[in-house]
Amino acid sequence: MSIEIWYALAGLLILVGLAGTILPAVPGVPLVFAGMLIGAWVGDFEKVSVWTVVLLGVLTAAAVVLEVVASAVGAKRTGASWLAFAGAGVGTLIGAFAGIVGLLLGPFVGAVIGEWLATRDMPQATRAGVGAAIGFIIGTAAKLALCFAMLGIFVSAILID
Repeated sequence: MSIEIWYALAGLLILVGLAGTILPAVPGVPLVFAGMLIGAWVGDFEKVSVWTVVLLGVLTAAAVVLEVVASAVGAKRTGASWLAFAGAGVGTLIGAFAGIVGLLLGPFVGAVIGEWLATRDMPQATRAGVGAAIGFIIGTAAKLALCFAMLGIFVSAILID
């Protein structure tokens, strides 16, 4: 393949990945990283060094962990039990396969079910669910911020000699 096709593929992966940070069932940040890795590789790591790619990889790993943990931490901040914490995490994972509604409701429902099983207290279970939903929203915003930070690092590496 020609170098232009590789760069086009890299750009396409980055754009789809940026959209995927918000869209359900699209591994957004890993796709952004894959595009940046291809871009660095095609350029023989001259402008975007191996160390820059390693930094981008670390940020990608942080974003993936953040995506799974954010809702569960939101539930935990409300004083929720470990079952609500686990339920929010499971709800986030399952919700990712059910579209945008699943992504929004998954952490909430998972935390509510987990907390209700632990305490049989519906008001507390609801608080845990709200905490999980807020955690998911904050996690998504943080994941998007990490993605744009990665993009800034990548573009800076290309533009700065």
